[in-house]
Amino acid sequence: MQDTSIRSGNRQQPLIDFRNVTVARDGRRILDSLSLQIDVGENVAIIGPNGSGKSSLIKTITREYRPLASSSGLVCRIMGEERWDVSDLQSLLGIVSGDLQQEYTRDICGYEAVLSGFFSSIGIYANHHVTYEMKCIVQAVMDLLEISHLRDQTISHMSTGEARRVLIARALVHDPLALVLDEPANSLDLHSLHKFRELIRRIAGAGKSMILVTHNLQDIIPEIERVILFKDGRIFMDGPKEQILTSSNLSMLFGLPVEVQSADGYYRAWC
Repeated sequence: MQDTSIRSGNRQQPLIDFRNVTVARDGRRILDSLSLQIDVGENVAIIGPNGSGKSSLIKTITREYRPLASSSGLVCRIMGEERWDVSDLQSLLGIVSGDLQQEYTRDICGYEAVLSGFFSSIGIYANHHVTYEMKCIVQAVMDLLEISHLRDQTISHMSTGEARRVLIARALVHDPLALVLDEPANSLDLHSLHKFRELIRRIAGAGKSMILVTHNLQDIIPEIERVILFKDGRIFMDGPKEQILTSSNLSMLFGLPVEVQSADGYYRAWC
């Protein structure tokens, strides 16, 4: 078990500290000598085309993927620690992904889905000891995200946007240092996208770090100040949002002419 100083008194350590990280799957390098540092409190967007390695980076952060130990000068630390118990890591980082939502297609109600965040499980089982404090936290988080009306509704009968908000609530019950959103707005209609943006703006405004992985500029909220462009398992560009999200840079990233426009802190792109 990690010491509580990891969460409270040790925040001078970078949240993510990767150096020369190489990950291979089926004989192919999906992350190639990657070096990346993200500090506690930063709101960062990671953008890249499909297959660029964005989701592989998240799976390396969560230890689902392991870097090649033979990499020279390898550093792979979360909050200054090389080794993590998976359950401790899951309480430190609130993960929301499309893969996770696919696992919740069964008849699990909203309340149980959020509560299951305490156990890193898909639903609640007989061996789970649910405390009164857990119940209070679940209700408080559902109230905060304005999804209490989904308490008894099954995930399979929710809209995509409703299910996404339930999974964000599930990720927040541990009060993680950072919320990691992997392609969070996929399949959302315009109304759901607007509600989703307002939700994550509220979370970011409350001081929660956010790592947003996407290929869509519309997902980037004004509170995100740093953008990392990803290509072929490497960092293509990294810097302040205003400098990185340009027509020229996005055209090079995606390999076709791209026009970028910004207004009121939001961005959109078209070919």
